Amino acid sequence: MKEYDLIIIGTGSAMNILNGFLRRNPNAKVAVIDKDEPGGICLTRGCIPTKIILYPAEIIRISEHGKNLGINVEITDVDFEFIMNRMRNLINRDIEQIRQGLMSADFIDYYPEVATFIEPYTLKVGNEIIKSEFIILCTGSRPYIPPIENINEVGYLTSRTALKLTQLPESIVIVGGGYIAAEFGHFFSAMGAKVTIVGRNPRFLPQEEPEVSRLAVKELSKYMNIITNHEVIAAEKTKNGTKKVIARNKDLNEVITIEVQEIMIAAGRQSNSDLLMPENSEIKTDEKGWIIGNEYLETTKQGIWCIGDANGKYLFKHVANHESEVLFYNAILGKRVKVDYHAVPHAVFTYPEIAGVGMREDDAIKTLGKENVVIGFQKYENTGKGEAMGIKDYFVKIILEKGSHKILGAHIIGPYASILIQEVINLMYTQTESSEPIYRGMHIHPSLSEVVQRAFYNIMDVDYYHHVLQQNGLE
Repeated sequence: MKEYDLIIIGTGSAMNILNGFLRRNPNAKVAVIDKDEPGGICLTRGCIPTKIILYPAEIIRISEHGKNLGINVEITDVDFEFIMNRMRNLINRDIEQIRQGLMSADFIDYYPEVATFIEPYTLKVGNEIIKSEFIILCTGSRPYIPPIENINEVGYLTSRTALKLTQLPESIVIVGGGYIAAEFGHFFSAMGAKVTIVGRNPRFLPQEEPEVSRLAVKELSKYMNIITNHEVIAAEKTKNGTKKVIARNKDLNEVITIEVQEIMIAAGRQSNSDLLMPENSEIKTDEKGWIIGNEYLETTKQGIWCIGDANGKYLFKHVANHESEVLFYNAILGKRVKVDYHAVPHAVFTYPEIAGVGMREDDAIKTLGKENVVIGFQKYENTGKGEAMGIKDYFVKIILEKGSHKILGAHIIGPYASILIQEVINLMYTQTESSEPIYRGMHIHPSLSEVVQRAFYNIMDVDYYHHVLQQNGLE
């Protein structure tokens, strides 16, 4: 048995604390374990590779928009193989650098193996038994595959295996109606595939505000077919080599059949804890298998900590990075810092972009009461820059506490939403979370930042906000 001062399982955000730990413990011996390519989900099969391939898709859609501005651009060829190879080359370069760093470090034993607890603080890794009373679990997640009849026999892609494609499918059905389905639907449709998205929820992108979801469906439906409130129940192979998906309407019980060249499953994520067997180390999990951690990121076993997707709270890389900072303070420096989830941002890199942070309207009303909530609203097109861009219907929505104007949340759909939302995010991490700096600060004119500023100036009560949405055809 080998004993270590620290064991890290997963080479994602948990690696952020390694240098700090070693600076304070220069003679420490560390084991780093990862069954997958080193670098974590974000780098190897998540946000980074998908954004590399989504940028060409964005260029295609922007080029097409040029006709509305008097620019007639004809796209004669989209080199799918080049786009995918470029992504893989960039990612593989970074993966190899991380792998070489782990393999060559004198103070690290790197195990590219599955880790399984066999007793408290003790793991079986390959043919080795290793132990430490300080363990960090950053074990990630994997695609959830719903119980679809014959799906394994028919075959399917996931967000991971889709990145290995060398040829563009002529047609594809994406099972799921969330962020991953939306982004891959945008990508494949821009590349030239016929795309159908089938979601089981009554609403596409159900995590978003209803008015954001409605506008997203309206815009994305220009390029793909979006079907909601349907449960995919079975898959079949056809005699001509295509695949069929059978889906049932959840309300009417009617069945539809979609024939495509390829199927992709993007129905959410599931825990990897079944591989880890945390129960053998007295680490508790919830009913879905996510590892239970407290507000200090401690698991139910002293000395064992958990961050990132493994805890199932917010499956975003920026959340895992934030958690790694909190973990450093608590586990390395011995402080008691609580993890802060009050303003977790996200973005969906479709066309248009979508971004949000903090509470949704319903959450704010349930928490404070409708009479204590006000909403700011501004359309892109009613700013100088938005008008110059020739864009319609996109908007910024701000949710505030009445009287104090404390920022509760923000939701944006439109160009550069992932950038514009940052102005609001930063204010939500100030001591007062006040919108006052928005009012006091100069905003460059004419720039898109003004759409955020003007949303804060255009404040109304909840009922009048929905009247405004109806007037604008957004509700």
